[in-house]
Amino acid sequence: MLSHFFVVPAIPKESGATRNGVRFYCQTEPIGFDIYDNVEKRRLPLTFPSSGEAEDECRRLNHSV
Repeated sequence: MLSHFFVVPAIPKESGATRNGVRFYCQTEPIGFDIYDNVEKRRLPLTFPSSGEAEDECRRLNHSV
């Protein structure tokens, strides 16, 4: 059985673009970790810089359900 909440890698956020000749290169911010709600099938708006912090929050959320 899957947990209600679990940790997933965050989606990189675009922070700008640079041009090199005819090509554009997207610049992204560093990736962190999100919490995914397995019941509602969506990512929570929380983003954590380390997987340890995200795991701690997941444990707290799973115990409160």
